[in-house]
Amino acid sequence: MRGFFKTFFAALLALLVFTVLAVFVLVGITGNLLTPGKPAIGSKAVLVIDLGQTYKEQAQDNPLSDLGSDDQYDVPGLYDVIRLLHHAKLDSSIKGIYLKCNNDPNGFATNEELRAAIAEFKQSGKFVYAYGEGITQKAYYVASVADKIYCNPKGEVEWKGFATEMLYLKGALQKLEIEPQIFYAGKFKSATEPLREDHMTDANRLQLTELLGDFYNRLLYTTSRARGIDTAVLRKCVNQSLIRRPADAVEYKLIDGLRYDDEVKNEIRSKLGVDTRAWLNFVPIGKYAKGVEFKATGRDKISLIYAEGEVVDGKGEKDEIGSDTYRWLIRRARFDKDVKAIVVRVNSGGGSSLASENIWREISLARKEKPVVVSYGDVAASGAYYLSCNADSIFALPGTITGSIGVFTIIPNLQSFFKNKLGVTFDGVKTAPEADILTATRPLTAYERGVVQNVIDTIYHDFKSRVADGRKKDIGFIDSIAQGRVWSGTSGLSLGLVDRIGTLQDAIDCAARMASTKDYRLVESPEPRSFIDRLLGTYKHNVSVQAVKNEIGEDGYRTYSTLKKVKSMIGVTQTRLPFDLTIE
Repeated sequence: MRGFFKTFFAALLALLVFTVLAVFVLVGITGNLLTPGKPAIGSKAVLVIDLGQTYKEQAQDNPLSDLGSDDQYDVPGLYDVIRLLHHAKLDSSIKGIYLKCNNDPNGFATNEELRAAIAEFKQSGKFVYAYGEGITQKAYYVASVADKIYCNPKGEVEWKGFATEMLYLKGALQKLEIEPQIFYAGKFKSATEPLREDHMTDANRLQLTELLGDFYNRLLYTTSRARGIDTAVLRKCVNQSLIRRPADAVEYKLIDGLRYDDEVKNEIRSKLGVDTRAWLNFVPIGKYAKGVEFKATGRDKISLIYAEGEVVDGKGEKDEIGSDTYRWLIRRARFDKDVKAIVVRVNSGGGSSLASENIWREISLARKEKPVVVSYGDVAASGAYYLSCNADSIFALPGTITGSIGVFTIIPNLQSFFKNKLGVTFDGVKTAPEADILTATRPLTAYERGVVQNVIDTIYHDFKSRVADGRKKDIGFIDSIAQGRVWSGTSGLSLGLVDRIGTLQDAIDCAARMASTKDYRLVESPEPRSFIDRLLGTYKHNVSVQAVKNEIGEDGYRTYSTLKKVKSMIGVTQTRLPFDLTIE
């Protein structure tokens, strides 16, 4: 008994000590969160921008940044980076920019915005150096605006043109005896192509060839202007594979020299006028965002609503455009008399046609009361174009992927798969012939196929009508450029799908002019999540994604993601861009 009490009180004491320590830690964390200190930027600072980082529309949560860690910062949103570069241009403590240009996972429009902001920064007379060990073409596109571009002597400069590849599942479905039963409107609507074909159709090949051609020509044009190289020479370097070694990139003036990391940093030290052994004050863009006030203030409000991700019915999750959530955000801005204009930043390949219609409706109502301007990011296609086509003005970038005006749905027939592969059969009763029309356990009848196709054709007509009304075009003309076809921002401008080529800042400036205000501040939404939500949500997401990647690898995870998208499409009418369009 004495031993029992001894153990019991020891355990009780340990529990009390642990509780006291936990309270002190919690108080410390809470204090840090309530009074977060600004990191010091220091003098002779060099702003570091890593092009290998994905810059989404809004800041990416790193909950540990709130705990005061020196090495952990939120990744700023794209427009945050643009505003930070503008602030750095006028900040005497920032002497230049160091671009880390290896891989670049960002889309073409994102890179357009970054490149334009860096070019504006250069107007201050401050330096911009770019360095990479394996410089990809998209990273080079941004880096080409720098004063100096250096590559590791044993590294690589990619200069090979663009390519894209699609995954086709028709053969696998046939082996599994799964019939997708696809219904679509628009001959270019290639979102279902991987399920109904085993190779690229002529229509899809045509649209992707022209799309890549627009992006490729843009790369050649900007490189030619920045580096003073004739586009004919640049094409020759691609077509004849002349850039095989970093030294070849120097010879053809794509880069300025071959340097190791320490040599580049010594050159920067010389620029700053500091000793060769001095510690360089490199300031990551995330740290700079925490250390300075870069958001404008003013009397009036302009609502800036970021719409990024898949368009879905209901509230939606993080990185989704839930129709209920975004109707409320737009309605709130419409009813707020202090909000003089609304800007919607769209970066989405579309999704649910009904969700797109509901958000379109809310934008149309808002437009009757105050200016509504839309800015397109990397992608604003299909359902994302649908929901925004009725704005007062639409801005896009040359590298934006837009259009894809088309509709589809999938109702799989798994009867043979279950019966022949698994030995499973189904039977039941119903009160009407088509009561189970959406079931996956039997094939559709000819009549049911006609019913579903009629629904698709009706929604497609509504989609074209919305675009025709919003863009003030004849519906016959819209039909000729619709058909599910994707266009670049440049082509979209010539076709009247967008009004102007310009950045998000250009769109905000337009909204301010339409609202006759110069003294304004931005009210940005959706609002950031709480610390606990960020911590738990980020952890849960990262763990689940990493667990899958560990089992099947990066390529396998891409296939897995594609199959998840297919599952989400089943039985739901979709206005969605083709499967992940990865251009390398």
